[in-house]
Amino acid sequence: MTKVLITGKTKLLGVIGHPVEHSLSPVMHNAAIAQLGLDYVYLPFPIEPDNLKVAIAGFAAVGVVGFSVTIPHKQAIMPLLSEITPIAQAIGAVNTVSRQNHKWVGTNTDIEGFIAPLQTTYQQDWSQKVAVILGNGGAARAVVAGCHQLGFAKIYVLGRNVQKLQAFCDSWSNSPMEENLQVGTWDELAKLIPQANLLVNTTPIGMYPNVDDSPLSAEELKNLPPGAIAYDLIYIPKPTQFLQHAQKQGAIAIDGLEMLVQQGVAALKIWLQRESVPVDVMRQALQNHLGLE
Repeated sequence: MTKVLITGKTKLLGVIGHPVEHSLSPVMHNAAIAQLGLDYVYLPFPIEPDNLKVAIAGFAAVGVVGFSVTIPHKQAIMPLLSEITPIAQAIGAVNTVSRQNHKWVGTNTDIEGFIAPLQTTYQQDWSQKVAVILGNGGAARAVVAGCHQLGFAKIYVLGRNVQKLQAFCDSWSNSPMEENLQVGTWDELAKLIPQANLLVNTTPIGMYPNVDDSPLSAEELKNLPPGAIAYDLIYIPKPTQFLQHAQKQGAIAIDGLEMLVQQGVAALKIWLQRESVPVDVMRQALQNHLGLE
């Protein structure tokens, strides 16, 4: 490894969140920057919610080129930006901010991250297919927008809290996503699993350290159609119980690591204004860091 020299000319990128020390973004972005031989550095910035406004002003003052946004700032940052892309507006969350013409511009690359494997390795005609999404939080919003972009015939979102589900549904009113979106409670699972061509877990159930948990039991997944895709946004453990159950039913499994890599790739292209960045290097850096083969 060549020693990276930080100088007065080094350009700053980073990630803001609270907490942020567990973020894997510095690992993959700094690997890509090193591979490209660019004089940039990507740093984690722990920012408490009360300090968000002053931190963003400080970033402008010191010339930060761009930054990723993670929990709990994805919504709170929106009023502090000069411009928000239509896709980030539709999702109601920003995960990537760049400095353009002395202004902060916010977008959301989670959709690109989510759909990347479905557009490449597993590409097919989705127009007759059904997506079933477990959970109705922020991550589910990006997944709904991604499924809409892929052209799914029906998109079902299942949650446990009827009021939150209703609010989720209402938030898409007057948007093109509304027409093929339906929400329901987990009681409808038995009916929907046999129809699901794509089944996505956006809940934190099964995430480390609760590695023995799964949003659905093996029994509940028994009627998953052959050749269905089970997609878990969680990447630790690899694979999750949910994906192990689904694979036993003959489903194709995709975990959240690829989404993490691909949303990072999309962000880095924006900040560096490049058509391509070294995806394989970013993926490998994460796998090495996580001790995965």
